Amino acid sequence: MTTDLWEPIALTLKLAGITTVLLLIIGTPIAWWLARSRSRLKEVVATLVALPLVLPPTVLGFYLLIVLGPNGLGGIFGELAGVRTFAFTFEGLVFGSILYSMPFVVQPIRNAFEAMGQRPMEVAATLRASPWDRFLTVALPLARPGFLTAAVLGFAHTVGEFGVILMIGGNIPGETKVLSVAIYDFVETLRWKEAHILSAGMLAFSFIVILAMSLLARRSGQRTF
Repeated sequence: MTTDLWEPIALTLKLAGITTVLLLIIGTPIAWWLARSRSRLKEVVATLVALPLVLPPTVLGFYLLIVLGPNGLGGIFGELAGVRTFAFTFEGLVFGSILYSMPFVVQPIRNAFEAMGQRPMEVAATLRASPWDRFLTVALPLARPGFLTAAVLGFAHTVGEFGVILMIGGNIPGETKVLSVAIYDFVETLRWKEAHILSAGMLAFSFIVILAMSLLARRSGQRTF
């Protein structure tokens, strides 16, 4: 396999892996709060989290470009890191991917937390388990199917990103040129063979993801979304 093919594959897997891990860390407390809170702001926060589901990727990418650019927060934090901006960098792609894939991770975990009900936590409380112990030893094991679903969806969605990635990352080989952008570039330059190879790989990957989701849903008896 040539560098032109392997490089975007490796970069995409790296981006999807980092994004998925960070999303599970960030999304878990958000999902827990949404599942347990009675705050009036609950649905407002849930709507903000779900916004990427309906917002055009180019719109999200445009505003992310402004935020990550030299005149936005990217410029402020970029100076601390010794760079001019986080736009058109791998770090910028990670930030954009976290926001864009957030609902695909938060929602399955929230569903899993809600499905377990209040009873298990109440029983653990009567046994004098602390809130943290209840969360670690009761809530997380019961919500395991939701976490598996969230990890698969978050990873797959990041692999398939295009609009947001192109807006904030451009097409820099080895830095921001991920699979979806590479396919677009190969088609634009009439390199059909390379485009076919990557597209066929994405098609097979998508089939495996959908099959895995169906098996997980059947095993857990829960809806994915």
